[in-house]
Amino acid sequence: MLVGDVVIGGGATVSVQSMTNTDTRDPGATLVQIRRLAEAGCEIVRVAIPHADALDGFERICAQSPLPVIADIHFDHRLAIEAAHRGAAKLRINPGNIGATERVDAVIDAAGEAGIPIRIGVNAGSLADEYHDKDWPLAEKLVASAVSFCNHFQDRGFKDIVVSAKASSVNATIDAYRALASTLPYPLHIGVTEAGTSFSGTVKSAVGLGVLLYDGIGDTMRVSLTADPVEEVRVAWEILAALDIRRRGPELISCPTCGRCEVDLVAIAQEVEQRLRSIKTPVKVAVMGCIVNGPGEARDADIGVAAGKGVGLIFRKGEPIRKVGENEIVSALMDEIADLDRN
Repeated sequence: MLVGDVVIGGGATVSVQSMTNTDTRDPGATLVQIRRLAEAGCEIVRVAIPHADALDGFERICAQSPLPVIADIHFDHRLAIEAAHRGAAKLRINPGNIGATERVDAVIDAAGEAGIPIRIGVNAGSLADEYHDKDWPLAEKLVASAVSFCNHFQDRGFKDIVVSAKASSVNATIDAYRALASTLPYPLHIGVTEAGTSFSGTVKSAVGLGVLLYDGIGDTMRVSLTADPVEEVRVAWEILAALDIRRRGPELISCPTCGRCEVDLVAIAQEVEQRLRSIKTPVKVAVMGCIVNGPGEARDADIGVAAGKGVGLIFRKGEPIRKVGENEIVSALMDEIADLDRN
């Protein structure tokens, strides 16, 4: 399946998505955010169309975006139809809140005519009517709803489908996606919805998505955070990198510090992490607080530092290179990375 020029499913690598939080009626601001997302590694972007007066902005966004744009539609099927006409690379709808069957069918027909896929997005607030009041676990309701919607699309002859069944509960999310993966032939968009702020949402997403990805479940993903969307992309890549699924740019490893540490390692590690964001080279960098966790334990790092009392021993692949003062550690590491990149 293609979303713009991004392949989803069929053995393709897991793609990273995010969603703008700007006003779609302001295409300039939205495009600025999309470019920031693209720079951070986002590959597909979703844009809300809450009202008809956002359609003109959406059309301009589609025309100028460096990323494929998904139209996010709730309640009003006419917005989805118009978005398909105005350049959407994909539609995301919750059939459970679009309304009568004929309205859903009109959206299906519009997507078919435009040659674009639809994501059937199911969550606790958009279940199929027949499952709302059933005394079932949430995961079972999500799966039953998603399957019933997929069956309807299939009966209409439309199979260009991506499916999601998100919950704010990590356990319900995992259970739902495991069941969908064994039931449906369609690509899955995975995520823990309404996960929370940067801290709590990152933890919940890492646990939920990490379990699913480790099981081989998921074709495209979004980390949902109450934060700058760029943070969603960074967290997504960290999850993928931690599982050795995909890597984009450097990997930073650093020790948790202890009473042996005699430099301000937290500040050093944070500054290194910040400066590594502008580097695309897939280099492994180690920031270690003492000789215990120094070149020996981090010998597989390309570049690293083992700190002493107010100093740092810079090393490559476990071999010491030179000793620098505490205030020079970050710049010395960055110089070595630049040299590695040149060679």
